[in-house]
Amino acid sequence: MIVGNPQTLAIESEISIAYERLSHRALGFFALHVGGRSYGVKSWDATLLACSFDEVGRRIAARGTHEASAISNAHAEDVAMAFSRAIYSDHDRDELFLGMYDLQFKELVYSRRLVWAPDGDEAFDDSSNVLQFDVDDKVRLIAFSRRADSLFDPASLRDVWLAQDDFYDTLLRWRDGFHAEWESLSKADTDPYLQ
Repeated sequence: MIVGNPQTLAIESEISIAYERLSHRALGFFALHVGGRSYGVKSWDATLLACSFDEVGRRIAARGTHEASAISNAHAEDVAMAFSRAIYSDHDRDELFLGMYDLQFKELVYSRRLVWAPDGDEAFDDSSNVLQFDVDDKVRLIAFSRRADSLFDPASLRDVWLAQDDFYDTLLRWRDGFHAEWESLSKADTDPYLQ
């Protein structure tokens, strides 16, 4: 199933095995298309889908709260580099990230839930990152992949602005479509991969 426009924002998922247990929900894949590029592992057994489903629900519920005026209008390259260095690489504690010290930057990123991907499971084990910023009546997505040295790959960088209504409508349509698909499938009792 794919919902949205891959040239701006689309959410793609596939259920391989549906489970009764909500903490698993299903085995399959969850990927984000941002600016014409796909982020996420697309394999029939990439991840359990509960984390991705729940994260979309949290984003819908927290509409408008992913604000970070200190960095939301910075150049996408600067945001991706600051995020990659602060979160994934060794650095000097006194290094500044978009004008903030390490702990200030991380506090802003995590308290405002700016990180959509990775979302807590293996769905984004391809080193993808998708950051979300609510800016007035728009949503800005900055998506990129990391290289082996933990810094971002400039060729993977996408920077997309959407109307807030369009962004959240895509999330709602995917959530409802995924739930309907999951409901319609016969359910396995347990996940053989977790036994």
